[in-house]
Amino acid sequence: MALLDGLQTGLNAVYPARCLTCGAIVDGDFGLCGACWRDTSFIGGAICDACGTPLPGAEDIEGAHCDHCIAHPRPWSRGRAAILYRDTGRKVVLALKHGDRQEIARPAGLWLAKVAAQLITPNTLIAPVPLHWQRMIKRRYNQSALLAHVLSAKVDRSMCPDLLQRFRRTRSLDGMSREERLKTLENAIRVHPRRRHRLIGRPILLVDDVMTSGATLAASTRACLEAGSGPVCVVTLARVAKDA
Repeated sequence: MALLDGLQTGLNAVYPARCLTCGAIVDGDFGLCGACWRDTSFIGGAICDACGTPLPGAEDIEGAHCDHCIAHPRPWSRGRAAILYRDTGRKVVLALKHGDRQEIARPAGLWLAKVAAQLITPNTLIAPVPLHWQRMIKRRYNQSALLAHVLSAKVDRSMCPDLLQRFRRTRSLDGMSREERLKTLENAIRVHPRRRHRLIGRPILLVDDVMTSGATLAASTRACLEAGSGPVCVVTLARVAKDA
């Protein structure tokens, strides 16, 4: 152990830890510098229990829901998000998703573990939202699976990386309305036939990088419930919230 500590100290001296977004030297591995931390909108206080978006007012009321989730109830039970999708938060998500910055999954997964603590039971099975295989080949990794792996290790719960399959390729959801997103994803996601036994009756925690309308998470949730899972909760790295 002392040898490993010495090697790590030597590596830190030669290759000091850098801020995830601006590259400034930071104290810990895979962290944010002070300026970027201040520019990252971590979600806390009063939030919607279904989608994790911040609610007006300082009082955190258990089980409160935002107007959108009241008007359009979610198929999952509860949801949380770590940061708002804006400023540094947006940069972090895009770098992880499209910039091949896979190292971002480590700190981001720890942020997820903090906000997901109330959603996890002793028997929870963690699973990422899936990518279509053609998109996986192009990107080479599923960012949601990277996040789920770190989260699983941190909270000491089982993870099934291929519990869900995106067996029908869909076009990009960017720019679509909520209704268009739901229609596009209809029957596009299913439970892997060889993994179904793992979810029977078990609580599921779905992991994704960002929630906009929630259509992808809704399709994934329905696939789990229809296959016989227990209650489904969701957690995302970032939440798009126009009024937050």
